[in-house]
Amino acid sequence: MAQRLALQRLLFLIPRGPLTSQGRAIGTSAGRRSTFNVQDGSDFQDRVVNSPKPVVVDFHAQWCGPCKILGPRLEKMVAKQEGKVLMAKVDIDDHTDLAIEYEVSAVPTVLAMKNGDVVDKFVGIKDEDQLEAFLKKLIGA
Repeated sequence: MAQRLALQRLLFLIPRGPLTSQGRAIGTSAGRRSTFNVQDGSDFQDRVVNSPKPVVVDFHAQWCGPCKILGPRLEKMVAKQEGKVLMAKVDIDDHTDLAIEYEVSAVPTVLAMKNGDVVDKFVGIKDEDQLEAFLKKLIGA
């Protein structure tokens, strides 16, 4: 709980874009639109499997230390792709059925999906160069 509060305070201090006259930030980051949390199996089907764009699927857990390192790093790299690829975040504790269906045996596990099919996958932490290569391969750049 203390970590969550500290993170919320930190995030509050980070500028997120132009401010309105009320002093609130207007979200302008492509990363905000490109990354989403999967709500359920139907949401996964609609937004990932049926997506016209390639999707990176981050299977993670709240208790997973490496996930807390990889998640933000991956989000940053997806945002740099300027909408060419989407990122779906799947908490394995909330969506065990999806983790089983996609044979996730360890976290973090990241799948690259195109046209509803898994085309690439990795388990564990990657550095930014490795993530960039992973994404470029997925989008065909």
